[in-house]
Amino acid sequence: MFYFDRFINIVSRGFNWIAAGAIVSMMLLTTADVILRVFRCPIPGTYEIVGLLGAVVISFSLAYTSVERGHIAVEFLVQKLPKKVRIFISAINEFLCLFFFGLLTWQTILLASDLKESGEVSLTLQMPIYPYVFGIAMGCGLLFLVLLKDFIKSVSRAAAK
Repeated sequence: MFYFDRFINIVSRGFNWIAAGAIVSMMLLTTADVILRVFRCPIPGTYEIVGLLGAVVISFSLAYTSVERGHIAVEFLVQKLPKKVRIFISAINEFLCLFFFGLLTWQTILLASDLKESGEVSLTLQMPIYPYVFGIAMGCGLLFLVLLKDFIKSVSRAAAK
């Protein structure tokens, strides 16, 4: 389990760096476009590129946020319950999230495959969209693995109690 945990942490950190690079790219592209608009020479397709990079930012930062417990959790009611009940609720929550992100990963892969087969491209730049959708699937798949690790830990904690 240690190697799986370490692998997940390393890969999620790498995905997070890619997300950070996408944010910087969005910022630089938007700044350049605004400056060039003053000279009546805007960058074509800026809106499209920023939207696609936004998908990269969100999907590639999901797993790292979950590893670091950086998401919002409302636990004030659960904290008042006994430890066994909290572990049980945590395991149920992780299982439901595991199921949801597994389903989301699978359906996103199917969508990306359909987009690739149909040759769907963006309107202005005529860029293929499917690589970005596959990227969303990769981000959701990595979050699935993080949730699987957390679920296994919760079940083992519950079994130990």
